[in-house]
Amino acid sequence: MIITPKNNFEPNREYAFRIVKDNIINMEIKPGSLIGEQEIATQLGISRTPVHEAFLELSKSKIVNILPQKGCSVSLIDYELIKESRFLRIAVEGALLREACDVATEEDIQKLYANIKLQEFYIENDLPKFLDLDNEFHKDIYIICNKLQCFYMVSLMSLHFDRVRSLSLKTIKDVKLVSDHRAIADAIAAHDKSAVDAAFAKHMSRFDLDWDIIKKAYSEYIAD
Repeated sequence: MIITPKNNFEPNREYAFRIVKDNIINMEIKPGSLIGEQEIATQLGISRTPVHEAFLELSKSKIVNILPQKGCSVSLIDYELIKESRFLRIAVEGALLREACDVATEEDIQKLYANIKLQEFYIENDLPKFLDLDNEFHKDIYIICNKLQCFYMVSLMSLHFDRVRSLSLKTIKDVKLVSDHRAIADAIAAHDKSAVDAAFAKHMSRFDLDWDIIKKAYSEYIAD
């Protein structure tokens, strides 16, 4: 398990949640694995209670299943849950991108482009860092539209989709993702809602092309 430092003023529950979530998404904690509260608490140097609370929060999205007195098991990759999480993300982010075309400032747009510049480097050199930047790019759309609480709600359900995105990068390392983000930023900069609709639809459709490859390469992690 990869353990990054605790952020300033980060509560132990949020720290445990972040570390376990990131390791599940990055496949450091494999689908089907058993993880215990005491095991995680010891590795993070915190008590069991915040770890238990983090497990409960993660279980709301069904990415883990609570096992009484044992901890939890990490769910196998479920295609139906992936489809549901994609549906939610497409519905919410599609609407926000159209709103961003109206409200984004020049500073907002330059922040998106700065993120994309980093993506161009990290997709070739550090895939976990690229995934962080990808998530940050989408989070910035919520911030532009002043809908950050929506981001946190969508993010919890999106764990299923994010895990497959991580596998897709390891299997395919598709640099088209960066050009997709640039097309989205260009459409926002041009205040062009039709263009942003088309760019986002193309971006989200890449999963359909990748799924068969992922399913074949990681069949042991896929639920029947």
